[in-house]
Amino acid sequence: MDNKNEFKPYIPADKVVPEFTVTSIVIGIVLAVVFGAANAYLGLLVGMTISASIPAAVISMGIIRVILRRDSILENNLVQTIGSAGESLAAGAIFTLPALFLWAEEGKIEFPSIITIFLIALFGGILGVCFMVPLRQALIVEEHGTLPFPEGTACAEVLLAGEEGGSKAGTVFTGLGIAAVYKFIADGLKLFPSEIGYAFKGYAGSQIGIQVLPSLAGVGFICGPKIASYMLAGGTLSWFVLMPAIALFGGDATIFPGEVPISQLAPGDLWDNYIKYIGAGAVAAGGIISLIKTFPLIVRTFKQAMSSMSKKQAQKNALRTEQDIPMPILLILLAVIVMLIWIIPTFPVSPLGSLIVVIFGFFFASVSSRMVGLIGSSNNPVSGMAIATLIIATLILKATGTGGTTGMVGAIAIGGVICIVAAIAGDTSQDLKTGFIVGATPKKQQIGEMIGVVVAAAAIGGVLYLLNEAWGYGSEQIPAAQATMMKMLVEGIMNADLPWALILIGVFIAVVVEILKVPVMPFAVGMYLPFSLSAGIMAGGIVRFIVEKIKGTDEEKKERADKGVLFTSGMIAGEGIMGIVLAILAVAGMDSSINLSEKLGITTPQFVSLIVFVLLLAYLFRRCMKKAK
Repeated sequence: MDNKNEFKPYIPADKVVPEFTVTSIVIGIVLAVVFGAANAYLGLLVGMTISASIPAAVISMGIIRVILRRDSILENNLVQTIGSAGESLAAGAIFTLPALFLWAEEGKIEFPSIITIFLIALFGGILGVCFMVPLRQALIVEEHGTLPFPEGTACAEVLLAGEEGGSKAGTVFTGLGIAAVYKFIADGLKLFPSEIGYAFKGYAGSQIGIQVLPSLAGVGFICGPKIASYMLAGGTLSWFVLMPAIALFGGDATIFPGEVPISQLAPGDLWDNYIKYIGAGAVAAGGIISLIKTFPLIVRTFKQAMSSMSKKQAQKNALRTEQDIPMPILLILLAVIVMLIWIIPTFPVSPLGSLIVVIFGFFFASVSSRMVGLIGSSNNPVSGMAIATLIIATLILKATGTGGTTGMVGAIAIGGVICIVAAIAGDTSQDLKTGFIVGATPKKQQIGEMIGVVVAAAAIGGVLYLLNEAWGYGSEQIPAAQATMMKMLVEGIMNADLPWALILIGVFIAVVVEILKVPVMPFAVGMYLPFSLSAGIMAGGIVRFIVEKIKGTDEEKKERADKGVLFTSGMIAGEGIMGIVLAILAVAGMDSSINLSEKLGITTPQFVSLIVFVLLLAYLFRRCMKKAK
């Protein structure tokens, strides 16, 4: 990637083209609602959401370029900016807010109102966008070439390929088509499993596995082998050291938060009951370490932003590609939100408490933005940051005398705001990275992101009520795993039975890793996420490693890597779009009708999945090495 000092955006700063138009706003709003609803269901079902930036960009190109016959890369970019806000807001909301419904079902509280859900989502979303404005210069511009921002870079490649056409577009859309078909066969028709694993009987507690998905291979290729290897190292520590140790020493004991003897727990249950807490501690510590290390850069960025307040002409005289929302407007927004958090009964905090919420929000926004710059939005452990927030918020509320159900609801409300802040900040940073590459106006993107937040916040309450009425949270159809864990976490702190030892183990592992000068954040994320996910990312990283190690000139190696980034960008887009389609089919109750595996009564051996994935990786390698005609 070019050095930031040599980098020139696709649309020059002195050129004005259509960007913030009625067409881009309307299409973006529709996609924000659709992606928000679909990803809310998907996240409650499987515990992960799909980054919507690339699918939104591809759909936008299809509408604006093909149907409306207009060429405007910046319009397409604004559509994906608005549309992806719905997915990110949903990701933050579903990890916490269903806990309120679970307590209501138990008769402890009343069901949350649509207005309550709207305000929690709105405050978190607006704060997430606001916090990324002063951080943009530091993370997007100053560290261009250092932080890869996988989805942001991939989205830019998709937009550029669609604009330039020719072989670039062909490479992107070939990857898109292959990944979409692959995803449909694996998770739609279910002709082969998309995740495989093997538990070692002679080494209890361990399990090797891999998610054979195109998007993971794509993220691994774009991130590169180094970051992928750090994630794999964290996963190896969790799944081949910590979990076997728990199984060995735990024996027949029942250790909180587990409810059955450890000897009866499968590797996945050990991860779910214990490693998540250790991983959450490591992610929280990694976030603090990252913030400390980047603090001088953040201070410098804030000084630059604040200096613009005393220079009224600064924004007017700045280049189009350097204009942000003015700091006075941001400060007014922050002041209003602080006051509303204090006034509204949903948040049982004092004026100082509301200010603390905003401070924690900024902390996790900066952590989340840097994290997605390393490993991508789809793998951003938002729920891990929410766990750290809930721990602190619940302790503060309990210490100040706000206990019982009031304290628990307040903790979830505060945790929900911070969780959405982290999700939206991560999404905004990816979108701003895309805009930086294609030459968008940051201020217009930031306004577009806020439009997406408002629309998605208005829709998410209805979606949560609809899903609860249809199946009920905690059911087989929508397990709501993260929200169930958040509920247990808050109850554990209020009842003084939280597994602090597990959390502190994660904290000190992160400290040791930092002392060894290993990048702590990707390592901690690898500890927190399933090993199979890190393995899938590593597979893509290995292909990138081989492609760059084969003999050739520097120019030839760069050309190979660029081809791979284009192709894997298409792969991420293809799986993202098909993931949304499958989510919609599931909501419509049509998922079982296309499940050929169940209809035919066949069970595909795991090695078939591995063979198919290896063939996909081999084709990726071939595309990289293929010489241009």
